[in-house]
Amino acid sequence: MSETARLFVAGVLPEAVRAELARWTRGAIAERGGVRRMAPQAMHLTLCFLGEQPLACVDELAGVLGSAAEAVAALGELSLGAPLWLPPRRPRVLAVAIGDPAGGLGELRAQLAGEIAATIGWDPGSQRFRPHVTVARMRSASERPAAFEPTPQLHFSCDKVVLLRSHLEPAGARYEELASVGGW
Repeated sequence: MSETARLFVAGVLPEAVRAELARWTRGAIAERGGVRRMAPQAMHLTLCFLGEQPLACVDELAGVLGSAAEAVAALGELSLGAPLWLPPRRPRVLAVAIGDPAGGLGELRAQLAGEIAATIGWDPGSQRFRPHVTVARMRSASERPAAFEPTPQLHFSCDKVVLLRSHLEPAGARYEELASVGGW
């Protein structure tokens, strides 16, 4: 039996954007028993959550990332949007929407999902892609604040996409980069 790992493909947000989101989150939500704010280095834009996959497929997935280099380089300007609770029913995640007026993220996600499905047999499911960055997690929906100050009005580019392994630990997930494309 081969070793498996919890894998996903994500866009890397610029360091300044992650720092500003962390600052906003500190003001928006207090960290207490049932609430955990995400560290800036853990903030990312999930494109394809692959779940448990054999580690033996990492090289194939790295090849898929490499084939998406043009799409990553062509991503248009992105922006931070409004805060949102996910999932819509019984939310436990505070996220910030990512504005993508040119639609490049959706196109990149569709390309990656199609190629990953063809390469390793992953099922992308039928959920609508909603670009966002998770900024906090709650143990229960009762921890949610009713209102927030506006999110930072930032515009930025995402020029790097990574294959990450998620190590679930008591203090939260720790991410390990296994492959990447971009970062020019």
